[in-house]
Amino acid sequence: MPRWRPTRILVASIGVAAIAWVWFGIGLFGQTPPAVGWALLMFAVPIAIHASWRAGASGRTFWRYASAGMVGLGLASASAARDYFSGDQPGQHIGGVTAAFYVTGLMLMLFGLLRIPGAQRSRIEWTRFGLDVATMVVTVTTFSWYLVLPRWESWTGGSAAGTASVVVIATAAVIGMLAFVKVSFTGTGPIDRRALYILALTGAVGAGGGAMAPLLAERPYLNTGHVLLPTTCMLVCLAADRQMRASRAGVPAPRPLSRRPSVMPYTAVLATGALLLTGAASGTGELLVVAAGSFVVTLLVAARQVIALRDNVRLLDDLDSRQRELAHQAGHDSLTGLANRNVLVAEITGALADGSPDVTVALLDLDDFKEINDDLGHPVGDALLAAVGERVTARLPAGCLVARLGGDEYALLLRGDHAAMVAAIAADLRRPVHADRHELVVEASIGLAPAHPGDTADELLRRADVAMYEAKSQGKGRQVVYDERMDHRTAEQSRVAADLRSALDTDQLHLLYQPIVMLPGGELFGVEALVRWTHPERGPIGPGLFIPAAERTGLIVPLGAWILEEACRQAARWQHELGDAAPRTVTVNVSARQLREAGFAGEVDAVLRRTGLPAHVLTVEVTETAVFDGGTALDELKAIAALGVKIALDDFGTGHSSLGLLRTCPADILKVDKSFVDDVTEGGEPAVIVAALLTICDGMRLRAVAEGVETAEQAAELHRLGYRYAQGYHYARPMAAEAIAAYRPAHSAQRIAA
Repeated sequence: MPRWRPTRILVASIGVAAIAWVWFGIGLFGQTPPAVGWALLMFAVPIAIHASWRAGASGRTFWRYASAGMVGLGLASASAARDYFSGDQPGQHIGGVTAAFYVTGLMLMLFGLLRIPGAQRSRIEWTRFGLDVATMVVTVTTFSWYLVLPRWESWTGGSAAGTASVVVIATAAVIGMLAFVKVSFTGTGPIDRRALYILALTGAVGAGGGAMAPLLAERPYLNTGHVLLPTTCMLVCLAADRQMRASRAGVPAPRPLSRRPSVMPYTAVLATGALLLTGAASGTGELLVVAAGSFVVTLLVAARQVIALRDNVRLLDDLDSRQRELAHQAGHDSLTGLANRNVLVAEITGALADGSPDVTVALLDLDDFKEINDDLGHPVGDALLAAVGERVTARLPAGCLVARLGGDEYALLLRGDHAAMVAAIAADLRRPVHADRHELVVEASIGLAPAHPGDTADELLRRADVAMYEAKSQGKGRQVVYDERMDHRTAEQSRVAADLRSALDTDQLHLLYQPIVMLPGGELFGVEALVRWTHPERGPIGPGLFIPAAERTGLIVPLGAWILEEACRQAARWQHELGDAAPRTVTVNVSARQLREAGFAGEVDAVLRRTGLPAHVLTVEVTETAVFDGGTALDELKAIAALGVKIALDDFGTGHSSLGLLRTCPADILKVDKSFVDDVTEGGEPAVIVAALLTICDGMRLRAVAEGVETAEQAAELHRLGYRYAQGYHYARPMAAEAIAAYRPAHSAQRIAA
């Protein structure tokens, strides 16, 4: 609600009411010109008409009826003034025409009240309200009987004017009660609730003040209307002002009915008790004692009831608090406090139904979170998840939502420029995150799915999931936007993964071995084991298709275990059958997923024991990105090296390319990527890099192996630079295990030199 400042209309209305009360007060002590009181009405009523009409300008029908009702009251005032000055009606008496105008105005307001939407309430609530109203009716009747009845006959004289006055007073009382009904039981709607509270006072002022008219029988120059109507007009202006301010602020959220006990019946008890004591004071002493005792007992009973009601309210508030807590738990993640999937789906569905523009769903998955959990413990991992949730939430503008779907996966509902928001989130995550006394640097793979007409929440989450896995397949810290071609690749990978499960159990897989040779002669030094798959129906399936599928589904772990066992068994067989002619080393590729499995070094040791292969014959080949961030992968690699197994870094120079990795990783062999070897004969940067890598290997006592050698010229240049080991199609393609025994160098040293 905007800050309240009184308008000129409201100031004018309050000013007229104040003058009316001052003038009326002066009239109680001496006769005053009645024309002033009637003139003030001519100012007060038009102001109220204007204020209520303005309040209804935004389509609120009730205020139009209120404005029309005020016109009726204004005409009634004019008619009463005419009756007074013409001598037709003395003092407080009301003529038939005047009464008709009053009733018409009041009925118009009543009709407007009845058009306000009411909320459904229980029978108990209606009963409780009815008892409150009955309490007030009895109280008002008692006061009227005591104060007015002794003067009633002398004031009305049994005339029609007196009867008309009674009708008007009764009508005003009905209006007041109906206004209270609407205030108490109205539902949320265009009419401001507090404005109705203020309007309820107008009925009370009209009914109560009108009933007190006989008290002025000895002062015919005064009329209660001189103060009651300006006061009523002022209340109408206050209510209209409240309505206009509420309209500018927007329709408020629904508010539950208050559980606080109503003060109305207790006020009535106090007032009636005071009246009883006043009446008893003029009687005998015994009557006064009985009245006082009754009043005190009533007060004590009322106090006890208030205390009981307060206890009940406290219990209900505690119950509500618990219910709200349970409702929050049902819709939010217990660790991070973020929304859960149910809330997210509901919010996405709502955004799509509203036709909100630029709706995008993003799926964010932390890279290498499992290693943090394994290395630093779950408390650190939990603290990291909570810190990441806070950081992402703080970055998003209003209208967006962050939810945790489980594990290290978050979902975001974005509205607006999703590219800018995701870029900002990624930048924030690269800043160190404080988690349980640790400073951690994390990256996230993010998949984005912009919404299109007809989309559903589940479909957008599925697309974001597809894009997120595509981001992971491209490397760490990537953001990828979904496109339909990803579905085809995902569907194919899913089908391949399903078949791969069967292939592991039905001997569809086999290994080929590519020689690693010595330069310049090309003699066999070792082999690299490469897995191949021949599907019974689809034929050969390339590793470029089934390896990513295995990585995504986790099948890479059992597949890698099978490759390791099979390669070590074959290497041991060569050792037994070929003796010194056997390959000196057999290289097995190990994925980052395998290294993240705690205890992988123990599995390697067990395979060596089962197959009888000496540890120094086995070489485990890993990519530099698999161990760049350290953690479990690096620990497992160190444990493998401690067994005596050689460690080779594959594709060095194409990933993070951190020379510091060569100091932390227990590497024995560095394999120079084919992308550098391809252009080594042309000089320039590739040749410089190839030469620099060899210098590094010599300085750190590492064996350098050039991969992807395909021409004699490349082989000759590599040998000239100082390389002594190579691998590639120039020497041999991957071959069956039986062919290794028959391998002979096809390229002599003289031919390479030529």
